[in-house]
Amino acid sequence: MATVLVTGGSGFIGSYCIMQLLAEGHTVRTTIRNLAREPEVRSTLEKAGTKATKKQLAFFAADLNGDPGWAQAVKGCDYVLHVASPFPMHQPKDENDLIVPAREGALRVLRAARDAGVKRVVLTSSFAAIGYGLKHDNRVDETSWTDSTASGIGAYVKSKTIAERAAWDFINSEGNGLELAVVNPVGVLGPVLGPDFSTSILLVERLLQGAIPMAPRASFGLVDVRDVADLHIRAMTDPAAKGERFLAMSGESMSIFEVGKVLRAHLGAAAAKVPTREAPNWMIQAMALFSPEAKALLPQLGRRMNANHEKAGRLLGWRPRTPEESILATAKSLIDQGLVKVAA
Repeated sequence: MATVLVTGGSGFIGSYCIMQLLAEGHTVRTTIRNLAREPEVRSTLEKAGTKATKKQLAFFAADLNGDPGWAQAVKGCDYVLHVASPFPMHQPKDENDLIVPAREGALRVLRAARDAGVKRVVLTSSFAAIGYGLKHDNRVDETSWTDSTASGIGAYVKSKTIAERAAWDFINSEGNGLELAVVNPVGVLGPVLGPDFSTSILLVERLLQGAIPMAPRASFGLVDVRDVADLHIRAMTDPAAKGERFLAMSGESMSIFEVGKVLRAHLGAAAAKVPTREAPNWMIQAMALFSPEAKALLPQLGRRMNANHEKAGRLLGWRPRTPEESILATAKSLIDQGLVKVAA
């Protein structure tokens, strides 16, 4: 069993990585920006069925924007899962507010890991670093890279692309034997652990609450958070993962309308507010003039994302849940925890 540092332990993916590592018997450390949140994070994990002693799970204060705490957090670790990265609800006014912490945070963690003699770092990147700004709609895979200089590329997409490229450059020039593997998830769904859930979950929440009266004609890849955590742990120890990227996606992409159809087909009255019609593209384009959320959808309008995601299965034996399973697990957890009010 290994000692593993998970950065961003209060986050959605980070929490599931911690739970799966502990279940497999590893000793886990995790970073949060403020140690005052430790009781809250432990409580969330306990409610999800994971109880750990302070020896099994230790917390360290560290921030992507500064050096303090990283050397202490990574000391004595065999592996690092660098999950922490900013993912805002809205695009910032200054794109560097996202780009700089993502890039410098990744480099900060890699330097600390190298200096501490860590064997391998698994970096959580994103499909955002793979499939945007391309001049074709061919099926992309792990050899594809987002063109961050293309027009219409938002700050989040740029931040993930630039941070991942910086990580690979660091390994090649300064890694000094440190190994790197990268996981590139699409939209991450799955059972929420509490009200502090990821941005991707907002899609299901808003569909159930009737906040999307007509579904934009946009499609996305989907994956379950439990499978994303599983892929991180496979990439952490499998020799085949060294120096590789892995697209974390289940099945084919789904439109927002298709996600809504799954909810309506299985949830009955609880899905009464889910939209039954799609919005024409011109309507979303008009809304984008005053809505940051609508503006963020513009690059996806009318585009069906095509992605070849068999590599993780072929090399690491990864077998994710279906998108339908993830959608329904998300919805049921939101309802069960009272985070979405639905008809009885």
